[in-house]
Amino acid sequence: MAASTTENTAGIQALEQVKATHPTVTKRVDAGFKTKFVEHAATLGINAEVVPRNTETKGFHVVKRRWVVERTLGWLMLHRRLVRDYETHPASSEAMIHIAMIDNVSRRITDEATPTWRGTY
Repeated sequence: MAASTTENTAGIQALEQVKATHPTVTKRVDAGFKTKFVEHAATLGINAEVVPRNTETKGFHVVKRRWVVERTLGWLMLHRRLVRDYETHPASSEAMIHIAMIDNVSRRITDEATPTWRGTY
């Protein structure tokens, strides 16, 4: 995918892949995906809920369920190989993300502390 691809276009392409593997998925998206993305999701039978910002609040505030994404990205950044994009093929990057999440889940199941590479020069 080209770097000039818009988020809406990339999101629509991702919806096609998600529909094939997860037909009952629900998506929460920010206000940037109001038009084409939501309409395309509806044609696929996917519920895409636009999570609006609170216009009365200034500065930072927690947006409904957005913390789930931020938390997951934080967990992924504990894996050194994912901090920078070293992979040359998208399939390799995807595999490394799967491996990292398998590691995270297995550590949670077994009650082991998640190690961190930070501070280990």
